[in-house]
Amino acid sequence: MAAAPGFEPGRFLTKVGGADYLEVKWRLVWLRDTYPDAAIETELVRHEGAFAVFKATVRIPNGGSATGWGSEGADDFRDYIEKAETKALGRALAALGFGTQFCPDFDFGAAAGKVVDSPIDIVATRASRASSASREAGDRPVAQLNQPATERQIRYVQAIAHEAGMDDEGLKSEVRRLFGGAVEELNRRDASALIERLQSRRQGQELAS
Repeated sequence: MAAAPGFEPGRFLTKVGGADYLEVKWRLVWLRDTYPDAAIETELVRHEGAFAVFKATVRIPNGGSATGWGSEGADDFRDYIEKAETKALGRALAALGFGTQFCPDFDFGAAAGKVVDSPIDIVATRASRASSASREAGDRPVAQLNQPATERQIRYVQAIAHEAGMDDEGLKSEVRRLFGGAVEELNRRDASALIERLQSRRQGQELAS
């Protein structure tokens, strides 16, 4: 998306991890400079304990719109609710083209040759994922990869499953089918794979609606 004459995103870039990054506040300035009448809606879709999931929708006057999701927990940020909302808004803006090239949210490992545009076959790829995870673990003990999923992962699995239209029983059935156990028995690696699968399902439903 071409920048409006009054806004030059290149002037406001910062470095994050050695790469150019356009902060969400500047993506908002860009949006308002280009479309002053754009509509922004944010919704707290889940707040349990110290974990929050937000949904943000941005609509521009010509009919284009995008939805972004963001989750955060107090173990990472004290102001986790605000952080989750900002993350969701930033992803919605990037999906509309505002700072997409300066936002890592859609990379998801592409630089390492990992493409996640289509759902993964969890059962068929379990062995290869275990091998890959072991290589990526670096100096961490391999045993850590099989440690129980964190409470935050479990909460996010449940949240993303509900947003994908799956009730508690449906989620339990899916986890039993794929992993042979209960949601609470997932390890960290399989919880991450399940989150990717559920995110792909939810995104497919949004595109079809």
